[in-house]
Amino acid sequence: MGSAPKTKVPSEMTTDEFFKWPGDGSGRKFQLVDGELRAMAPASFPHGIIQANTAYILRRHIDANGLPCIVATEPPVLPRVGAKNNARAPDIGVACGKTMNDTYEMTDPTLLIEILSPSNKAETWANVWAFATIPSVKEILVINSTRLEAKLLTRLADGSWPEMPKPLGKASQLKLTSLGLKMPLVKFYDGTKIAS
Repeated sequence: MGSAPKTKVPSEMTTDEFFKWPGDGSGRKFQLVDGELRAMAPASFPHGIIQANTAYILRRHIDANGLPCIVATEPPVLPRVGAKNNARAPDIGVACGKTMNDTYEMTDPTLLIEILSPSNKAETWANVWAFATIPSVKEILVINSTRLEAKLLTRLADGSWPEMPKPLGKASQLKLTSLGLKMPLVKFYDGTKIAS
């Protein structure tokens, strides 16, 4: 058994074309940014641990509280601005209520989470600002993968976003109002050297 043959990567496409595209045969993951395919670099080991911990913590909280929400890793989400040629993939997405459907993308996400690595800083923050254009998004969390810190953006009562994200450090309690979750930030780093 051989691997799938590699195909040419299109130079430009729409989200509809992206969702139908079988990939380039290499097994790489892609996002669609302004009509262009962007390969997603493999995550570091600590990044993967933090991503798994975060998904687990959120799933347990959702189940324990009977919330009508789902958690997904790397779900395609469509920013409101440029939706026809952007399909961004946060590290974790949470959608609640009517959003549980069989579409390719996560519709109406409530909470989006990115895990920041030194190599993807610009791309991560570009995604964050794109996520802020999605009307259903109430919070955006950026967790650092190399030191124990995070930044949280919570949509204000008037629907706008704060000028700056709230910084969280080693001793911080993370409060996600969108899910009613309160937990020490360090718990998201269990199993990493960063947590010790």
